Amino acid sequence: MIERLKNLFGSPEDEPTQPDNHQLAVAATALMVQLSRVDNEQDDEELKTIVDCAVRAHQVTREEAEDILQDALNHADDATSLYEFTGMINEQLDQEEKQILLESIWRVALADGRIDKYEEHLIRRMADLLHLNHREFMQARHRAEGAD
Repeated sequence: MIERLKNLFGSPEDEPTQPDNHQLAVAATALMVQLSRVDNEQDDEELKTIVDCAVRAHQVTREEAEDILQDALNHADDATSLYEFTGMINEQLDQEEKQILLESIWRVALADGRIDKYEEHLIRRMADLLHLNHREFMQARHRAEGAD
């Protein structure tokens, strides 16, 4: 697992490579894991929502999504900043795809039936790092709220 993360982020002397779908799924899932932990009340419904979002967004099987989630959970505390994840996402996804990701992030926040002020703050920070404006931030939230 450590090797997969090293391959995902690489070192500066490594030759640049295009991340594959799996690596993008790990980066997106890691953002959702960070969100699920911000209120210190990560629950099973949030984790289930993360797996559901990975299956839907990245065309992976449920088992692959659960493996990705486990990797992200195991290494969530090792991340030094959100930029580790958002940098790759910004390089690979267009605005619409990033907005869809933000909608999934909102779904994780909504999974437990409430939005904690720390969750909303972190989502706003993620949106900024993903270069999404306030309108896109709000549209993603409204779509996630309407998906229930």
